[in-house]
Amino acid sequence: MTARPRSALAGALAAALLLAAGPARAEKMDDQLFTLFKIDELEHRWQKGEDIVTWDGQFRIGNDDHKLALKSEGEYVPDADRFHGAEIQALYLRRISDFFDAQIGVRQDLEPRPTRAYGVIGASGLAPQWFEVDANLFISERGHASARLEAEYDVLLTQRLVLEASGELDAAFADDRAAGIGGGLSSVELGLRLRYEIEREFAPYIGINWERKLGRTADLARADGEEAGAFALVVGLRLWF
Repeated sequence: MTARPRSALAGALAAALLLAAGPARAEKMDDQLFTLFKIDELEHRWQKGEDIVTWDGQFRIGNDDHKLALKSEGEYVPDADRFHGAEIQALYLRRISDFFDAQIGVRQDLEPRPTRAYGVIGASGLAPQWFEVDANLFISERGHASARLEAEYDVLLTQRLVLEASGELDAAFADDRAAGIGGGLSSVELGLRLRYEIEREFAPYIGINWERKLGRTADLARADGEEAGAFALVVGLRLWF
């Protein structure tokens, strides 16, 4: 939404009030505590084989420089009444530039079995051209290292209609056969979603999603009788407050 222009008099008055407030006022504003609960993805996917319900959300609390975040994502198969995957992350974020936070914390995979716990280190924020990125390195309790890169980009079609392109790339630095992960690039996921923002905080959407296991991870999936890839039609909801 484009900001409304202000008169020169109003601007001068605002500047004078800020100067009068002094450094103490500015410091107080910087230390203000904010909270955010956001569900980026809550959707049903129709695909060949098993339909799934997915979620991806987070809760944050902190100020501009320091934040704590609790993130969760996963997939649930309604027909089989089981989780295809589920994880939760607890992170500390520290601002390192105007557009990026460094982050460190822990990740716990709840599904599939056997479960894994990881240390996490990475960064998230807005890259040039307004790509929203989240890049992390994971080290499991068994010493297995892996990495994940996520990116999103919004195209504003109208004031309410937004086209979102998203992608995720996962890689492992060694085999973890018990978890069904092979060394090298392990999976890729691409999505295109069209959402209608009834309010900025509430937006239903439709779209398509494609994901595929790669390399040795795909070989392990096929050996277990699983499909290596899936294309899905999706309908879902994005909300935050």
